[in-house]
Amino acid sequence: MKLSIERAALLKAVSQAQSVVERRNTIPILANVLIEAEGDIASFRATDLDIEVVDKTVAQVERAGATTVSAVTLHEIVRKLPDGALVTLTEDPAAGRITVEAGRSNFSLATLPREDFPVMATSEYSANFSAKAPDLRRLFDKAKFAISTEETRYYLNGVYMHIADGEEGKVLRCVATDGHRLARIDAEMPADALEMPGVIVPRKTVGELRKLLDDDDMQIAVSVSETKVRFATPDITLTSKVIDGTFPDYTRVIPQGNTRKMEVDASDFAKAVDRVATVSSERSRAVKLALDEDRLVLSVNAPDSGAAEEELAVAYGDERLEIGFNAKYLLEIANQVDRENAVFLFNSAGDPTLMREGNDTSAIYVVMPMRV
Repeated sequence: MKLSIERAALLKAVSQAQSVVERRNTIPILANVLIEAEGDIASFRATDLDIEVVDKTVAQVERAGATTVSAVTLHEIVRKLPDGALVTLTEDPAAGRITVEAGRSNFSLATLPREDFPVMATSEYSANFSAKAPDLRRLFDKAKFAISTEETRYYLNGVYMHIADGEEGKVLRCVATDGHRLARIDAEMPADALEMPGVIVPRKTVGELRKLLDDDDMQIAVSVSETKVRFATPDITLTSKVIDGTFPDYTRVIPQGNTRKMEVDASDFAKAVDRVATVSSERSRAVKLALDEDRLVLSVNAPDSGAAEEELAVAYGDERLEIGFNAKYLLEIANQVDRENAVFLFNSAGDPTLMREGNDTSAIYVVMPMRV
């Protein structure tokens, strides 16, 4: 195999590959990227047995072939090469090496046979549809902060993507929760998505998927089966196993009867929470919200380090309420708001609170209170 490829294209391909491979693994081939060259296309494939990414890019292929080489080492080399360099990869199968040349730089790396490289089994997908990149980006970006990190409740370690009943018909919905907070985000249901089975997309896959969604004009081909999900652009295909478990009935924890309404500037609120939480060394310190007629007082009392208080003008016309929250959770939820105003709906100091952006119900968040 011998091919030449522009440094920027190679860097993009190997950076996607090296982020998928596991740094610590007992199977040496899983640390490698499989490079396949044929015609005028070079493809770079990496897997950790749960996720597989394939990046295809245009290259000058002098001699077709395939080999595998350490993804991290190749990425480091390409990253340090000068911009605009033309990189030539030449395999020497007899020696079990691949040469990487660019200008006056020359590297020789060990390879492993391509036959040993595991390729993820193809799946019969029960639903295939196309979704706009900005829609998918919004769904996953706004939900992912609430993914649980507790290994015991493994079925919460991802984003639940499914078709649900929205206020105006069927929607494509993403939900994540860790038991303390919940995010539920809706988007218009793409054509042909109605038969899609609900799947839990793992946290690592959500992180890798984000790299495919930067182009606002891109359409993403989505394929879903009971065990796998695949997202594809013309150049990159990301295939992942889904979490084998049942996502809990999240609708039961979304409060319906919260009537005490507070409207506040989302940016001012987030900054105020961040400021008062500074006096506490623990990020999980409770922030107390004291609500009165058009007035909100945020306070933190940390006996070891001090106390802080800040007042904000808000729109609130209900009876007085004092409620406490984990400062980190409040910040993460407030930072999801793209519009100017955040609307909080309270019931009592012991009940979950609902938050949304203005009157938009396509993104709602629930956060459990803390005792203060």
